[in-house]
Amino acid sequence: MSTHVHNDNVACCTIPPVKSDYSPKGTFKAYGGFDKVYVTGPAKSEMTLVAVYDIFGFKPQTQQGADIIASSLNVTVLMPDFFHGEEWPASKYPPKDDKEKRELQEFFGGPANPSNSVTGLIQVAKSLKSDGVKAVGAFGFCWGGKVTILAGSQTSTPLDAVAAVHPAMLSSSDVNSLEVPLGLYPSKDEPIEEYNRMLEIVAKKPFASKNDHKLYKNMFHGFAAARANLDEPENKKAFEDLYATLIKYFKNALA
Repeated sequence: MSTHVHNDNVACCTIPPVKSDYSPKGTFKAYGGFDKVYVTGPAKSEMTLVAVYDIFGFKPQTQQGADIIASSLNVTVLMPDFFHGEEWPASKYPPKDDKEKRELQEFFGGPANPSNSVTGLIQVAKSLKSDGVKAVGAFGFCWGGKVTILAGSQTSTPLDAVAAVHPAMLSSSDVNSLEVPLGLYPSKDEPIEEYNRMLEIVAKKPFASKNDHKLYKNMFHGFAAARANLDEPENKKAFEDLYATLIKYFKNALA
């Protein structure tokens, strides 16, 4: 699979993450092959969700979203450290020169290699199932959206539903073999043609009635994760709407 960062993800490389003063409610533990996993919500729940963060790793806004879902649905939400402490530094974003652009490409081929992360996500989902969890969903942001879609397309995937929020490297071919319901929530910065093609493909799937989608056409790439500026009223409103939409989607898709 190509890990090239396409030109349509220019937004991914131009908006720096914002600082947030939110204090996450969860704790960290080792689980499913990962040394560090952010865990929020009840210690155990029959429906459990796995969050795939964006390239900046653990950020208060992304953790805040996980906390919102956990408390609203009364489910456990896990956010593994897919980069094993090697997330992309906010100080080098957007890349200032060719050297940093090269380093970012290497990051997508190394710690952020989507294929390796798909394997990690599948492993966590399998661990949850073997621990007695009945339904496992996954949602991802930016780079993480690509990972959740690919993981939901694996043969006999242990995931029961996936969602992608302002996904990077959006490609309609990724959903050709999708096996589970999809929630798709792009911003104005993602390629609308790919989004529409993906909707056409998943509408023909046997689980079509459980799919969901919403285009946040006034929002920028990153509005619901590390780049969320919750001091800005429009962004805060869209952030809250997105998480309410995810909650409704998973409630329906995992019912």
